[in-house]
Amino acid sequence: MTSPVRLGIDLGGTKIEIIALENGQERLRRRLPTPQGDYTATLACIARLVHEAEAELGQQGSLGVGIPGTLSPDHGRVKNANSVCLIDEDLRGDLERLLQRDVRLANDADCFALSEATDGAGAGAGTVFAAILGTGVGAGVVINGRLLSGPNGIAGEWGHNPLPWRCTEDGPPRRCYCGLDDCLETFLSGPGWAARSALGLDAQAIVQAAVNGQASAEAALNQYCEQLARGLAAVINLLDPHVIVLGGGLSNVAELYRRVPPLLGAKVFSDQVNTRLVPAHHGDSSGVRGAAWLWD
Repeated sequence: MTSPVRLGIDLGGTKIEIIALENGQERLRRRLPTPQGDYTATLACIARLVHEAEAELGQQGSLGVGIPGTLSPDHGRVKNANSVCLIDEDLRGDLERLLQRDVRLANDADCFALSEATDGAGAGAGTVFAAILGTGVGAGVVINGRLLSGPNGIAGEWGHNPLPWRCTEDGPPRRCYCGLDDCLETFLSGPGWAARSALGLDAQAIVQAAVNGQASAEAALNQYCEQLARGLAAVINLLDPHVIVLGGGLSNVAELYRRVPPLLGAKVFSDQVNTRLVPAHHGDSSGVRGAAWLWD
């Protein structure tokens, strides 16, 4: 008997990627450039990837899609998307009509969390908090193998909470694109960190300069780790997760896993911090894999 194939789509700002999983193993992966600012062309691109994948596989699969936003529980259309052509569109309904099947959609950070909790760095853990530290900051929460969701469709929007325990060393306020000041995203995203460091370097260059012993870059990295620790300590105080998984470009900075854990104890309301801080097992593949696991 043929095992069911799970298809996952990662709808990104620059690429749309599809993966086919069978028994958790990758059978196929393809990608196409994302049509910029063109919703109709985006639908057509997704449909093309699905049809071509199923023709190659010789069977139809379930389909999950990770999106840079979320579906409103109130009206079912996309909200909070940084790909603005998706906002207020009935993406799930349009895909279901186009592909003639049920489609499951979730925020891309939720897909990342589901992937890492299912067969990644958080596999087997009761509660997994998975945070993306990249161009933006997002997160998802998986409890006993299930994504946490609520009446507003925003569970895990960690990046749009303020930096906890703010102090003068954190610098002047900075407005987030959401309209509020000092969201974690303005401190912990790659562009946010680079802008606040005022070193004239991007995030990866700051890290490299710190590794090379440049004092100002080393100070910036220390401050980043301390701010990340404060942000994660607030999560631990609220959720008490077994594992925190980091993804996104900054998750590849090995120093985070050495410097941040010792800093957590000062802010976590416990005599000992047992939460593990680990990098994503599937790396950049977690988003698309998690979309496929939406049908688990």
